[in-house]
Amino acid sequence: MATSPAATFSPSPSPFAVFRNRAFTLLWTAQLISAIGSALTSLAASILVFRLTGSALSVGLMLMTTAVPTLFVGLIAGVFVDRFDRKRIMLAADLIRAVLVFLIPFLIPLNIAWLYVMVMLSSAVGQFFDPAHASLLPEMASDEELAAANSLMAISSIGSTTIGFAASGLIASRFPIEWAFYLDALSFILSAGCILLIQVAPLPVDEQTNVATVVRNLRAGLRFLFDTPILRSLFIVVAPIFIIFGLQNTLFLPFALRALGATEFEFGLQQAAEAVGIAIGSLLMARLSDRLREGQWLAISYISMALAAMWYSRSSSVPLAILLVGLSGFLNAPSYIGRQLVIQRNTPREVRGRVNSAFFVTRDVMFMGGMALAGLADVVDVRALFFASSLLLLAAGTLVLVMPGLGQPAAEWRRAVSLLRGARAAPGLGMGRAATLADFDLLAVRLPSLSALSAKDREALVSQARVSEAPSGATIIRHGDTGDAAYFVLAGRAVAGIATEDGSYRSLSTLNPGDFFGEIAALTGAPRTANVVADEPTTLLQVPSKSLRGLMSDPGLSQLFLSKMTERLSRTHMSDLPRLAGLDQRSLRDLRTAQPEA
Repeated sequence: MATSPAATFSPSPSPFAVFRNRAFTLLWTAQLISAIGSALTSLAASILVFRLTGSALSVGLMLMTTAVPTLFVGLIAGVFVDRFDRKRIMLAADLIRAVLVFLIPFLIPLNIAWLYVMVMLSSAVGQFFDPAHASLLPEMASDEELAAANSLMAISSIGSTTIGFAASGLIASRFPIEWAFYLDALSFILSAGCILLIQVAPLPVDEQTNVATVVRNLRAGLRFLFDTPILRSLFIVVAPIFIIFGLQNTLFLPFALRALGATEFEFGLQQAAEAVGIAIGSLLMARLSDRLREGQWLAISYISMALAAMWYSRSSSVPLAILLVGLSGFLNAPSYIGRQLVIQRNTPREVRGRVNSAFFVTRDVMFMGGMALAGLADVVDVRALFFASSLLLLAAGTLVLVMPGLGQPAAEWRRAVSLLRGARAAPGLGMGRAATLADFDLLAVRLPSLSALSAKDREALVSQARVSEAPSGATIIRHGDTGDAAYFVLAGRAVAGIATEDGSYRSLSTLNPGDFFGEIAALTGAPRTANVVADEPTTLLQVPSKSLRGLMSDPGLSQLFLSKMTERLSRTHMSDLPRLAGLDQRSLRDLRTAQPEA
C-alpha cells in the first residue's frame, strides 16, 4: 500500500504537547493544587488525632473514614456524573469541600468526633469529583495524546501528594496545625477557579432524575461494564491485584522495622523512593505507551513488580530495599497508565462516570481487604507473607496475557495506524446493494436502541438504506470529503483516525459491529472529520441523512446520536479543525429537535 514520505517518517509528538490544550492545562493544574491540599488535610488530620488521643487505633479509624464513603456513595455518584454537567459537579464538589475543611479548626474544640465527621463528608463529596475528573480527561486530550495526558496526571498526583505531606509535616512542627486545613480550603477554591475556566460540552439527558431512574441507570452502567470483554477482564484482574497491593503496602512498615532492622527515617526514604520511581516511570510512559497495547503494559508491569517484590522479600540490606521499592514504583507506572487507557478508550462518554466509579469502588474495597489481611503478619513470618503475595501477583500478571481484550497483540494497533496512513490512496466503497429487513434485524441485535422502532419506521429506513462490503484496507470515508450518509457496522471491524499537520495519523477509535460513524457530516453538512478504513472485511449499512433525521425523532436514538456526536466533536475540536468551529451546543440542540424531512 502506498504511503507518502511525510506519513511514514513524521516525528512523534512531544508528550508535553498536550499542554498546548488550554482545557487540559487547567484540569492538570486543578488536580495539582487540589491534591496538595488534600495531602495536607490527610496527614494533618492523622497528626492531630494522635496528638489529642495518643491512640494508634484512633489514627486507623481516621484512615477508615476516608474510605468508608466509597462503599455507600461510590456507585451512586457515578450515575449522577453521567446525568449532570460534569464541570458543575466538580465545581460544587470543590466548593463544598472547601467549606467543610475550613470549618474543621472551629469544630474540633467542641468535640474530636467532628474531625471524623468532616473528613468523612469531604471524602463522600470527593466520590462525585473523582469519576467526573476521570470522565473528562478523554475529552481534554485526543487519543494520541491520551497516554501522555494520563502520565502527566500521574506525575501531578504523585508530586503534589509528596509536596502536601512535606508541607503538612513542616506546618505541624513549626506552625499551628490549623493552617494545614486553611490551606487545603484555599486549594479547593483555586482548583474550582481553574475548572470554571474549562469549556466542556454537557451530556444530553432526556429523563428526569428520580430513584427509579438512578437504579435503572446504575444497572445499565454495570451491564455495559460486564458485557464489554476488555473491561470485564480488567476488573477480574485488578480485584485480586488490589488486595495484594493493600497487603504489601501495609507490610512495608513492619517489614522494614522487623525484617530489615531499618529506622523510621529509612522507612520514609523507602516511601520517597517509591514516589520518585512512579514519577520517572510515568514520564517514560508518556513517550513509550503507544509502543505496546494496554494489556501488554499491564502484564509487563505486574510480572516485573512481582519479581522485584520477591527480591525485596529476600533482601537484608536497607539500601538495597530502598532501591527495590523505588524500582517497584517505576514498574508500577505502566499498569497505572494502562488501566486508565483501557477504561477511557473502551467506555462511551455517556457511561464513563459509572464505569470509573465502579473501578474506584473495586479498588478501595479490595485495597481495604488487603490491609485487613496484613494482620496475618502477627502470626506468620513477614518475609514469607510478602513472598507469598508476590507469587500471587506474578500469577495475576500472567493471567492478563490470556484475558479477552487485554491480550490483544500490539501488531493489531500498528496495522490500524498503517491503514490510516494509506487511507488517501486506498480504494473506496462500491455501490453496494439494497438493504433488507434481515439487515436491520442483524443491526438491531448489535444496537438494541433500534428495537424500539415501529414496523413502519423500520420499513422506511430499509427502503432508503444500502449495504456495502468493504474489503480489508478499503477506505470507507475520507477526512475532508463531503457526504450525506452515516454508516452502521453490521460485521467486521474498521478504524477511524484524523490527520495531523505533520502528516501523521491519530487513531481515534476502533469500530465494531453495532458502532456507527459519519453522523456528523450527514446531519450537519460539515466535511468528514476523520478517515475510516476497513481493518478486516466489513459489512456496512449506509443510511442517508433523510433517514437518519427520521431516526432522530425517536428520543432514545436521538440521545444516543447526540451523545456520540458531542464526544466526537470534543475530540475533533482539539485537533484544530476550524471547519467545525460553528458546531456548538445550539447546533446540537437544533438537531435534537429536528423533525424528519418531508
